[in-house]
Amino acid sequence: MAETATVTEAETNRLVEAPNRVSSAELVRNFSELADQALVEPLIITKNGRDRLVLIAVEDYHRLKRRERIVRRAGEMPDDLLALIEASEMDPRHDHLNDLIKDWNP
Repeated sequence: MAETATVTEAETNRLVEAPNRVSSAELVRNFSELADQALVEPLIITKNGRDRLVLIAVEDYHRLKRRERIVRRAGEMPDDLLALIEASEMDPRHDHLNDLIKDWNP
């Protein structure tokens, strides 16, 4: 069974905002201290004044990898996958969700 990753809004904001920036030269000079800092919050590494890399804790990296998704356009899907989707049925416990889109008009 796949492990479910629960990411709080605060964790998501911490990973996305990453307010701390240092140059690559500063990272080289102060690697130990900055690596410890990156365990607590992401650290953006710049080169020539432009964001280039992000240093994050390995736990954050693994959490992000678990959340990775494959996104495809319907027109790019193989026919056999489309057939499986078309033949699938929603669990009746979720029928109430149909009410949320009954008046939806694209």
